[in-house]
Amino acid sequence: MTSTESSVNFRLRRDVEGIRGFVERVWGRWWVKTLAVLAVLIAIAYAIFWYVFASDLPSVDKLRAYEPPLPTNVRGVDGIPIHSYARERRVELSYEEYPPLLVRAFLAAEDKTFFEHHGVDYPGMAGAVIDYATKMGTGRRAKGGSTITQQVAKNLLIGNVYSPTRKIKEAILAYRIEDTLTKQQILELYLNQIALGRNAFGVEAASYAYFNKELNQLDLAQMAYLAILPKGPSNYDPFRSTQRALDRRNYVLGEMLKNDFIDQAQHDKAVAEPLGAVPRQTPKTEVAGAGYFVEEVRRQLIDKFGEDEKAGPYSVYSGGLWVRTSLDTKIQLDAQTALRNGLLRFDRGRGWSGPLRHVEISGDNWQSALLNTNLRLDYLDWRAAIVTAIGGGSATLGFGNGQTGTLPSWGAQMPVRGQGGTAFAALKVGDILAVAPEGAAFALRSVPKISGGFVVEEPATGRVLAMQGGFDSSIQSFNRATQAMRQPGSTIKPIVYAAALQGGMTPASIIVDGPFCVYQGARLGQKCFRNFGGGGSGPHTMRWGVEQSRNLMTVRAASQTGMEHVVSLMDRIGVGKYPPYLSFALGAGETTVMRMVNAYAILANQGRGHPATLVDFVQDRHGKVIWPENWRACDRCNAPDWNGKAMPRPVTRGRQIVDAMSAYQMVHIAEGVIQRGTATVLRDLDRPMFGKTGTNSGPTDVWFIGGTPQMIGGVYIGYDSPTSLGGYAQGGTIAAPIFKEFALKAYEGLEKIPFRAPAGMRMVRIDRASGKPVFGAWPTSDPKASVIWEAFKPESEPRRAARSNEDDGAADKPREVKPVERQEAAPRDSDFLQRQGGIY
Repeated sequence: MTSTESSVNFRLRRDVEGIRGFVERVWGRWWVKTLAVLAVLIAIAYAIFWYVFASDLPSVDKLRAYEPPLPTNVRGVDGIPIHSYARERRVELSYEEYPPLLVRAFLAAEDKTFFEHHGVDYPGMAGAVIDYATKMGTGRRAKGGSTITQQVAKNLLIGNVYSPTRKIKEAILAYRIEDTLTKQQILELYLNQIALGRNAFGVEAASYAYFNKELNQLDLAQMAYLAILPKGPSNYDPFRSTQRALDRRNYVLGEMLKNDFIDQAQHDKAVAEPLGAVPRQTPKTEVAGAGYFVEEVRRQLIDKFGEDEKAGPYSVYSGGLWVRTSLDTKIQLDAQTALRNGLLRFDRGRGWSGPLRHVEISGDNWQSALLNTNLRLDYLDWRAAIVTAIGGGSATLGFGNGQTGTLPSWGAQMPVRGQGGTAFAALKVGDILAVAPEGAAFALRSVPKISGGFVVEEPATGRVLAMQGGFDSSIQSFNRATQAMRQPGSTIKPIVYAAALQGGMTPASIIVDGPFCVYQGARLGQKCFRNFGGGGSGPHTMRWGVEQSRNLMTVRAASQTGMEHVVSLMDRIGVGKYPPYLSFALGAGETTVMRMVNAYAILANQGRGHPATLVDFVQDRHGKVIWPENWRACDRCNAPDWNGKAMPRPVTRGRQIVDAMSAYQMVHIAEGVIQRGTATVLRDLDRPMFGKTGTNSGPTDVWFIGGTPQMIGGVYIGYDSPTSLGGYAQGGTIAAPIFKEFALKAYEGLEKIPFRAPAGMRMVRIDRASGKPVFGAWPTSDPKASVIWEAFKPESEPRRAARSNEDDGAADKPREVKPVERQEAAPRDSDFLQRQGGIY
């Protein structure tokens, strides 16, 4: 080792020993050891604090993308709101949309130093700690002391568990939130999500709930009232705790004055005002009569998107969806009115049907008992009422709004159905009744036991324009339009004959109306069919068999076509899946009025089918269309002016289910049902219309389905538990008049459009009775004219000449031929075609 290396090593040892000595000398001092111990303890305490309070805290970054639960809003075909699905009533606004005075009112009530602190108000926090300590063990809840930022942290991130631990977590998160969001963003979150009572979340929803106004229509006093509600909405109920609410509201106004948010004149004017709140109201469907329709839409949306936020971002009750439906509010009202009136006509004179429901009540809880049933009536001036007492020849009634009334014995004298005695004698305390004003008192009303369904559809698109599933959706939630499986009776026959037409038969084909029996095997034996009125009338054309609804001709046509082909068409057209038994050709299979209306719409649309739909499209809260998939808007459909080019058409998709010519032939035949068949009650509507009545065994249900190229409607009525309607009941006398009442209003003003024949259809003059071609005679406007136009497929029309009516029974007489003076004056088939716009 050299001397240089030795010198370096010596210096290193000296330096090390010097540092060690220095450390030993410093560590030997008491205050250094104390500081070290304190540092370790602080580190341990911080680690424990972090583990207990901050390690599992949620990230505040998700507040940047936070979207509060919003209701799903439903609109009709014209864009008018008709309903909303909500468990929390909320309307989301941006900060700029909140009136400045409202923001100041909430700051005065909740957090006066909001714009000065960084998430925590230390004096307020200290006061809350002292208050908590003084109330510990008493069972009373200490005051919060939370800033608005802390309330946002509590409500959106960690929940509302009452404990000191939560307050510490609030403070930590408040600091983080203040570092992440601006003050305006924090206030926007707060004002959109705060619970304010009456199932209102957010200030805009509360404005409707308490004052039935938009937020920008509130005055200062009303804004100040909303600002007191976060402390506890039930504590400041405007009707139960009026003075307490006034005192607290005036306190907030005083704080606004003290903080120079308002001037003295504004303060004095607001203090002098009453609360001005409206009574609490149960949320109702915005459009009367749409209950069955919107409930069916709700079921479809839940099947597609789920019910709540656990199901995904587009859930029905929190996704904020915007749903455009095909509901036409006018047509819906027409359908509802017609069905209700028909049910009441049938039920009239049969006695009181009994209470809507019975609940047990005690003391003064009758109002809550009534409200909990959610029963209400929207028919004329009918109201739901509960019997709270009976005595002295009258019954005391209570209503959902807290009011009371009297039902005297003379107002309930109708007999009880099936029991005898008066309805008044059968009343019991707790019965919920349908009543209507009668002078200064109320009179009993009877909701029909009979029910039914009504559906209206646009055949070109499959869009359902109206749906009524019973008398009233609030008292009869079962939707008979979509859920009631019923035997359609003779309304199935156009589908049977459509299969026959596809199989080669024609409207003029002769079918024997006579006994028809089939052997069904050793176990079932011989099965013989019969007509509704019994008997048979010999050979007739298919058209006559449809118009007169002859069962024997229908089963014979089905047998000749092959029941496997008939039930296959029933399946493809959407009526149902049935085994190939002849009884199904007479409507023995169960289906719904919704399916039957869609099947007739397919026939009216030249056999091209669209599924029946209630929802046109669904948008998320940001306006993006999320259903149906691959949805495309119609370009230029909403252009304000025509540019002279071809009109844009929305894309319509469908599939050919029935041969177009066969479908048209069936519609053309069924037009005769209106003109001279079982639905002549509709003839004086005086417009191109086809349809078919139906009456099933019993009869337990009566039907009518039909319509025009613009709208197809269908109605049935029957008891929910199948019961005979009486031997006289038929579709033509009960169901068709209901449709007529609807059609008189719904078709008013609509253009009279004929059913358009597909290309190649041949219109031939035939003798209506024999089906043979006619020469030298022309159809007239008389519905019972012997000569009519009949639709034939190419090369299928009858070719053998028929003798004119004047030759019948006079073959031995010479035929007189009248000369035609001007050949061009003789009517020609082409003249008819031109008058009809060349549609054939």
